[in-house]
Amino acid sequence: MKSAILFRTALLLILSNTFMTFAWYSHLRNWNDKKWYIAALLSWGIALFEYLFQVPANRLGYTTLSLAQLKVLQEIITLSVFAPFAVIYMHQPIKLDYLWSGLCLAGAAYFMFRS
Repeated sequence: MKSAILFRTALLLILSNTFMTFAWYSHLRNWNDKKWYIAALLSWGIALFEYLFQVPANRLGYTTLSLAQLKVLQEIITLSVFAPFAVIYMHQPIKLDYLWSGLCLAGAAYFMFRS
């Protein structure tokens, strides 16, 4: 039961973070020629979908995870979504710093979930 809730929470957070990443950063590539407030309005439209996944994910996850565990899980998912987005969509080079930050998050996950 707990693993099913963790899986569903993670899946919803992956979807939420995908929309969040696009809302936060895609305007740098797609709407760079638009005024900032137009980009902000378009980003808010994308961010609505982020919240449609994030709110149920956190409510579901909070039934078995602590608030701190939810936050660490969300940060791991954020970096896992952001790295491919940066490389594939934004055409940014992959850096060794991604590996180091990922290892730090893995350590955070270990300490947060070890009990």
